Amino acid sequence: MEAILTILVFLFILIVLVLAHELGHFATAKLSGVKVEEFGIGFPPRLVAFKRGETVYSLNAVPLGGFTKMAGEEDPSHPRSLASQKRPTRILILCAGSLMNLILPFLLFTIALMVPHEVPFGEVVVTGVSPDSPAAQAGLAEGDVFLSINGRPINNTVDLSRNVALNLGQEVTFEIKKADGTTGTAKLVPRWQPPPEQGAMGVGISMPEVTWVRQSEPFWQAIPDGFTTSVETFVLYKNEILKWFIGASAPAVVGPVGIAQMTGEVIQGGLSPLLQFAAFLSLSLGIINLFPLPALDGGRIAFVVLEWLRRGKRIDPKKEGLVHLIGFILLIAVILLVTYNDIIRIASGGSPIP
Repeated sequence: MEAILTILVFLFILIVLVLAHELGHFATAKLSGVKVEEFGIGFPPRLVAFKRGETVYSLNAVPLGGFTKMAGEEDPSHPRSLASQKRPTRILILCAGSLMNLILPFLLFTIALMVPHEVPFGEVVVTGVSPDSPAAQAGLAEGDVFLSINGRPINNTVDLSRNVALNLGQEVTFEIKKADGTTGTAKLVPRWQPPPEQGAMGVGISMPEVTWVRQSEPFWQAIPDGFTTSVETFVLYKNEILKWFIGASAPAVVGPVGIAQMTGEVIQGGLSPLLQFAAFLSLSLGIINLFPLPALDGGRIAFVVLEWLRRGKRIDPKKEGLVHLIGFILLIAVILLVTYNDIIRIASGGSPIP
């Protein structure tokens, strides 16, 4: 029964995120006068479909995506094709899906903050300091308690880790309670590339005593907090991607099966963590789709930019279509490989959540 619930919740979240993405493409295409031939949830074969106006609306059997099929996506010969539009319009239509996925977390985080949820409270205590680390140079010592960072209270280890990750490479100011009960400040710069097992600051931390408090925010407070959380989460994604490029960390890749497993683990925390998880997935979907890879929105945008660099000279539509087809096949192959690894990990009792 638990497995069925996990699958149903996972599919519901996926459909919501895909629907938001495709509605972005659909709405901007319609407003721009581009002919939308089909708006589909899931991938063929079709289960049900109906036609309204010039557009077919379909529900398909493979619930792992969706599509907005526009006339002449690579061929400008059709007068109402996507390819016949001006470059800014094409880029807007192609970006609109990801923009919707980047906006949706604001709503999800806002609702998550209004839903009653359990929050841990407790002193975050330094259990060790690595030699020559930023923490050691700032004078932190075992037994110190973190009270705030840049004026923001630290109520648990998540508060500390999140705010440190938001400020990599930037000086932060901590308010500290020393072992003798006195308070003071410590300034340090969290590292992008710390030595193994040290972390950005070079400290070990713990929460010796934890008190769980049930919280919910009124909507007038949840709205600005939801916006702040969305922006900060985007910054965390940006920082994580930068760490990939500088070799500080490697991407943790999971496929549909892995995400479904994560959904089952998050469900245990209730509705609020589940909404936050959906927000993270939405941001991931929006960002990844903008990568300049064939078959993704970013890959199609790259062809528009290439056309601009070639002073209006287009790539042959058949060649562009072939590139996207090959990219789609490779994408499916990667998803299958990642799914295989997910199944092996589940069979061995592992979890994608560290």
